[in-house]
Amino acid sequence: METSVAAHVRSPVAATPRVRPPPIVTWRAVPLVLVPVGALVVAVALQEFVLLDYVHVMTGALWTGIDIFLGLVIGPILGRMSGPARADFVQRLVPTMLFLMPALAAVAITAGIYLAQMEGIFNLGYLAIQVAGVLVLFLAAQGFGVFLPNELRIVLELRKPSPDVEKIGRLGLLNARLAGGQAVVQLALIFVMANLAAGQVHL
Repeated sequence: METSVAAHVRSPVAATPRVRPPPIVTWRAVPLVLVPVGALVVAVALQEFVLLDYVHVMTGALWTGIDIFLGLVIGPILGRMSGPARADFVQRLVPTMLFLMPALAAVAITAGIYLAQMEGIFNLGYLAIQVAGVLVLFLAAQGFGVFLPNELRIVLELRKPSPDVEKIGRLGLLNARLAGGQAVVQLALIFVMANLAAGQVHL
């Protein structure tokens, strides 16, 4: 009788299937990378100014808009969530963001450089180009030096047999809050480039 009771108590644990770790690359992330990169390649190959300008504006707007949304909307919400709930949200968000944000940033910056060259304003002697370069370097350093490593740490943590829920939630919240600061820098960059394109701040 004792043996059967013990077996009954242990059986739910033994029957619990092991949760499969989330994939690092998802099919949903593939078009989010291929579409902007493919559009940039086509625009550069055709040397089509309007198309290149469209790619630059759209990817830049998405990049900045997502950062603003993360910083002003998602960040405060994550801050009020419990550890497990925050980790569950982050693990659904990160696999897509891991590839989307670097793709948008790289395409927006590259398209902007090509546009400046086509307009003949890519001159390192211009103060506006120097300021824009500093802002771009800051954004790239933060994106590839902080955001991307944090997202990789989250993904790798999720693939462990016993993920650290608190660590996942903490890293996700940090990225969301830093995104708000990055959005401010992006808005400053947009202001500089808009004035540069208008021919007002070449010197």
